[in-house]
Amino acid sequence: MSKKELSGNTLRVYMFLVKNGPSELREVQRALGFSTASLASYHLSKLSEIGYVFQDNYGKYVANTDAAKEILEGYSRIGTLLVPQLFFFSVLLSILVGYLSFQSVRSTLYVPFLIATSLAAVAVLWYETFRVWRKLSVT
Repeated sequence: MSKKELSGNTLRVYMFLVKNGPSELREVQRALGFSTASLASYHLSKLSEIGYVFQDNYGKYVANTDAAKEILEGYSRIGTLLVPQLFFFSVLLSILVGYLSFQSVRSTLYVPFLIATSLAAVAVLWYETFRVWRKLSVT
């Protein structure tokens, strides 16, 4: 199994460990709503085999931080939230376009060019933001 194959419940288990820290098997089972502990164990074993998870001295499962860097590339962590890095640029550019559009009401000289360029930039940024966000969407 490789990073590209990490998906579904296995990815959910990994993300749970990244967000919540070291956890016991039963904690993972309950938190993710698995019907049996063996199902949680199966996904944890898959993650252990590829080196994304290991067990500490207390038997708790811990996410490998080196793997997190690889999997979470393009994301920033704000507390326990994972936010695509492009999100910040999308918000900034959206505010800027809104402001410039409002100001262009006074001077219509370059309005069509401003609007076309701004909307294209905003569309591309939001598209990329949601594309990256969906990559880790594990609902």
